Amino acid sequence: MKVSYTHDICYRQLSLLCSRTAPGRLLAWSPSFSDTRSARECSIQSCVCRSTHRDSLIPETLKELEADEELVQLHDNITRRGQRSLTEEEDALRRKTLQNLGMKPFKAMCEEEGVAALRRGRANIFQLNIGLYCNQACRHCHVESSPKRTEMMSHQVAEQCVSLMDASDGIETVDLTGGAPELCPEFRYLVREARARGLEVIDRCNLTVLLEPGQETLAEFLAENKVKVVASMPCYSKENVDSQRGGGVFGRSIRGLQMLNAVGYGMPGSDLTLDLVYNPGGVFLAPPASSLEDAYKQELKEAYGISFNNLLCLNNMPIKRWADELVKRGEMEAYMELLVNAFNPKAGEGLMCRNTVSVGWDGRVFDCDFNQQLDLSISGSDIRTVFDMESLDELTGRDITVASHCYGCTAGSGSGCQGSTLQV
Repeated sequence: MKVSYTHDICYRQLSLLCSRTAPGRLLAWSPSFSDTRSARECSIQSCVCRSTHRDSLIPETLKELEADEELVQLHDNITRRGQRSLTEEEDALRRKTLQNLGMKPFKAMCEEEGVAALRRGRANIFQLNIGLYCNQACRHCHVESSPKRTEMMSHQVAEQCVSLMDASDGIETVDLTGGAPELCPEFRYLVREARARGLEVIDRCNLTVLLEPGQETLAEFLAENKVKVVASMPCYSKENVDSQRGGGVFGRSIRGLQMLNAVGYGMPGSDLTLDLVYNPGGVFLAPPASSLEDAYKQELKEAYGISFNNLLCLNNMPIKRWADELVKRGEMEAYMELLVNAFNPKAGEGLMCRNTVSVGWDGRVFDCDFNQQLDLSISGSDIRTVFDMESLDELTGRDITVASHCYGCTAGSGSGCQGSTLQV
């Protein structure tokens, strides 16, 4: 099946480079990395002062949540019925959809298409979801984060994760996610401990957190520790971003990017990496990053003076809020059919679950962040939490737990937390 990507308004505008009507620059001066440290600090001050005051986004997010009857009902169901019950209901719907379409289960499809056995290799990425609390409540969020979610990683769990970093020779990267991971008390502890061990650290940043009260030193902290920032920016268009991520998010995201540029992120000659993440805004696949990156860079540079390193294009997984949205639109069947028909065996070879260990805020262990949110445990009955093992190497060779949502990772160019699975 030839996959069309032209349904996305943002992608179409970017690829044709026909839109020049983006809002005016929020920061007129864009520093180069060669500027002095004091000049970069002045730029941060300028960026903050010329934007709105440092007011939290949380009240606005809560207001939008309360006005959205579906999200109110979702949070009520999470409280009353529990996440596991909702997850089982959601999985049953996906399996039924595949049956109605006459499609094979994911594992059977992989075997038929000659994909290498779905078995764990040695882990080199240690991904920690350190809390579900967030100042946003995005429409496509697969972890259903919001200011109403109070789950946070304890220091005891964080310490055990650090012990596993010491005991697991293959680990190269510690990937911190959430929620908004920066709002978790353990975030800076984990960053410092991982960097002290020479490990790469990734911060999956929603950008607006940089403008939250109490986060005044966040940009400098990330830069001083040479943390790689992977930031959500599904489009350069205010309309598209705010529709996916909430009112006021676009403007704050632009200011967040300018603050990161001001301390050297994404700038020529800098060793501070700033990657952006694109997610589709509808029932279609993410295009190859190569078809969007240059246009993205040109648009953000011309409109806002923003620079970044790489663009990651990720498919939306048919789980949680995105699954709810598909059901509401009556498009779950169409989306699952799209994912199955776009199955790419080569993408199956680079699945992130082969070399990533995912840990939840409560210390439970999973093959990937998506399985974590669906409560699909790692294979075997002996290891359930970080306290059940002495090294991540104990997971090597185990069968990977899969289900129907995994088609989202093998569709088109493939999709994983590190980008296209064809490039892994």
